[in-house]
Amino acid sequence: MKIVRVDNDLKEYGIIEDNNIMLINKNSLEMLNLKDIRLLSPYQITKAVCVGLNYGDHIEEMGDKRPDEPTLFIKPATAVIGPDDYIIKPKMSERVDYEGELAVVIKKTAKNISEDEALNYVLGYTIGNDVTARDLQSKDGQWTRAKSFDTFLPLGPWIETELDPSNLEIKTYVNGVLKQHSNTKHLIFSVPKLVSFISHVMTLNPGDVILTGTPSGVGPLNSGDVVTIEIEGIGKLINKVK
Repeated sequence: MKIVRVDNDLKEYGIIEDNNIMLINKNSLEMLNLKDIRLLSPYQITKAVCVGLNYGDHIEEMGDKRPDEPTLFIKPATAVIGPDDYIIKPKMSERVDYEGELAVVIKKTAKNISEDEALNYVLGYTIGNDVTARDLQSKDGQWTRAKSFDTFLPLGPWIETELDPSNLEIKTYVNGVLKQHSNTKHLIFSVPKLVSFISHVMTLNPGDVILTGTPSGVGPLNSGDVVTIEIEGIGKLINKVK
């Protein structure tokens, strides 16, 4: 099942059936044509918990060491944009990078849960772009400013609820040129491990999103670029840069 959020007066949620969207609300079941409606980010998130250095090849390209535990950081809800929205390069940064990632959407409150029960707390999966001001990341020595600008977390186009996250092909294109190509089977820390680990650090609430890390091939974005992230079983997330 694919869950979307549409750009109408109520910012309603819906379910995709063929090329239509069946809106879900208390009063009616209204059907819209998918091609006639603008999609928003598929969930109004509360926080995004992100995992750095979770693919071996990306660790090598960044010159870092393989972590013993997941490396965590937070992106604010104000960074979220949806499909076809613009990634805006901040004036204080000279290099802004794309990072294509599998995103996990939390379904119910999770605290101190085991790996075996972790997937019971997952609503589904979407595509994320952990946009990063790379020069500021290096300058600051910690990641909050570099990761938190408005528009630095594209999510979408929908949440796929019926998916095995352990073996999904992931690709990132810039202007149609393939830049990243990997598979979630290469994650150092699996989705169940991440959900469990994070739940022992902080309470995960419905609407929280976990970004699982990016493979090698990260690189800069320029004004006018089009970034397309494709994940097997989900679809494509497309954003332009200005």
